[in-house]
Amino acid sequence: MGWLWAIILGLVLGLLAKAIIPGKQHVPLWLTVILGMIGAIAGNAIARAAGVDATAGIDWWRHVFQLVMAVILVGLGDRAWTAARGSRRRA
Repeated sequence: MGWLWAIILGLVLGLLAKAIIPGKQHVPLWLTVILGMIGAIAGNAIARAAGVDATAGIDWWRHVFQLVMAVILVGLGDRAWTAARGSRRRA
């Protein structure tokens, strides 16, 4: 059940990240989900290091860290995907 929640969270964070980043992203959905999952894991680690991973009620700071990391990773992943696909088309 944990993997299902990780995939759902990765999908939601990845799609939110794509909506926040200006312009069109060319990264495929499967990579968006993976980058969103990695962003959630990295955001949890940052929240744990900052001491805000377990608070009473909703962990808003943890979710903010997760979303910020997802935005960064989707942005970097889109650049890498576009660069890789662009170099293949030239060859």
